[in-house]
Amino acid sequence: MKNVIEIDGEKAVIAFDPELEMLRGEFVGLNGGADFYAESVHDLIEEGRKSLAVYFEMCQEKGIEPRRKFSGKFNVRLEPEDHAAAVVAAAAAGKSLNEWIVGTIRQASE
Repeated sequence: MKNVIEIDGEKAVIAFDPELEMLRGEFVGLNGGADFYAESVHDLIEEGRKSLAVYFEMCQEKGIEPRRKFSGKFNVRLEPEDHAAAVVAAAAAGKSLNEWIVGTIRQASE
């Protein structure tokens, strides 16, 4: 998966911030913000570890669940033509629309 790193078991999306001319990481799947910045990949990982540790410590102090809960359900809004195209692609693959979408998401997130 592009622009994603794992730090201490948590996934973070990495981007370049042109205004600061630094790399920026943002943990996803957490209940709150835990972003971090650095000028090199090595330093970014170290800053990520520090940011994550502070975040978990604050959650523990405040009695907050640190990770988001996902229900396994979400709604997708798309153009009717795209919906129809997805149904055709799923049928061509011998899958239900749900199976096809799950497979597509899994493939994209590898």
